[in-house]
Amino acid sequence: MSGSTTLFHPSGQDDRASALAQVMIVDDSITARTMLARIVEGDARLQVASLASSADEALAQVEAMRVDVILLDLEMPGIGGLEALPRLIARSGGANVLVVSSLAVEGAEPTLRALALGAADTVAKPTSGVFDRDYRTRLADRISALAAKRSRKEAGPAPTLAPPVAPARAITTQVLAIGASTGGIHALDQLLGNLPPRIGVPILITQHLPAHFIEVFARQIERASGRAARIGAEGLLLRPDEIVIAPGDAHMRVTRGAAGVRITLDHSPSESGCCPSVDPMFASLAQVYGKSALGIVLSGMGNDGARAAPQITGAGGQIWVQDAQTSAVWGMPRAIANAGLASAILPPAQLAARLAACLESVPCR
Repeated sequence: MSGSTTLFHPSGQDDRASALAQVMIVDDSITARTMLARIVEGDARLQVASLASSADEALAQVEAMRVDVILLDLEMPGIGGLEALPRLIARSGGANVLVVSSLAVEGAEPTLRALALGAADTVAKPTSGVFDRDYRTRLADRISALAAKRSRKEAGPAPTLAPPVAPARAITTQVLAIGASTGGIHALDQLLGNLPPRIGVPILITQHLPAHFIEVFARQIERASGRAARIGAEGLLLRPDEIVIAPGDAHMRVTRGAAGVRITLDHSPSESGCCPSVDPMFASLAQVYGKSALGIVLSGMGNDGARAAPQITGAGGQIWVQDAQTSAVWGMPRAIANAGLASAILPPAQLAARLAACLESVPCR
C-alpha cells in the first residue's frame, strides 16, 4: 500500500458489492491509509474502491471507477488537497469529499477553504490517541450519510410525492436568518454571493462550527458576501446589511430594546444537541420580528431548526430551504420541508434571486 491501489471486488462474491458505498482514500501516509481502510472495510455499508498515495494518482484513476465518497488529506506532496479538491469532484461526477486531515483540528483557514471549494465535511485524521470505537463509528456514519446522498443523486428523482410546500403568503422581510451544517459553507457562499450588494436588513448566520474556526469563518463570509461580518456578542446591535455570526460556543438569540434589536447569547443545552443551534435563533426571531422574519435552512445533517421553524411560520413569517439535489446532506432542510413548513425549496443561488426579487418589488409570496 505504498502507492496507488485499485481494489477490484469480484462480482461472484454475491451482488452485495454493488450496493455498498464505494470509498476512495487519498493520503500520502501509509499509516493513515491503512487506518482509514480498516474503518471503511470494517463497516458493512462501505467498501474501499481505491487507495491513492497522492492527489495526482487519485485524479488519474477516479474517472475510471465508481466513487461515492472521497476521503482526502490536505497536506500532500505534489498537487495539494485544496488544489485537487474541485477537480476530484468534477472528474468523479460529483462524489462527496470528506476532508480527513490534522488541519481539521488546527488549521481553520485551509479547512474552511476546503469547505468553500465544495468539500462536504471535515474530520480530524485518526491518531493513536483518538483511534477508538467512538471515532470509528462516527467516521463510518459520516461516510455512509454522504454516500447515501450521492446514491440518491445518481438514481435521479425518487418516484414519491415531493415534500409539501407551505401556502404562499406575503412577507415584508426585516431580518434574514440562515442555519446550516454539513455542506453549508459552500451553500452559504453561493447564497450570499448572489444577493444584491444591499438588501436593507440584518443577516444572522448559525453554522455548526467549532469556536476556534469562527474568526476565520467570519473573514471568509465577508469575502464571499461583500459585507461586514461580526461574531455575535452580548448586546451587539443589529444593523442593516451587516452579518452577525453565532460564536461556536453559544446559541444566538435576539431581543428588542429602546435602541433597537440586540444579540443575546445562550449557553444552555439545546434540544438538538448542537452548539450553536439554529432553534434558539429561530425561536427568538419569531418573538421579536413575527411576520417579518425570514429563515433559510441550508445543507446539514440532523434536524436542527425544525423545532423552532413552526414558531416563525405560526407568527406569519416564512422558512425557505435548500433543495435536495444541491445539498451535501438533505437532513435539516428535509425535516422542515417534510413538515410542510417550507415556502420555497430551491438551490442557494435561486433562493438569493427569490429574496432579491421580493425586496425589490412586492412583498414576498
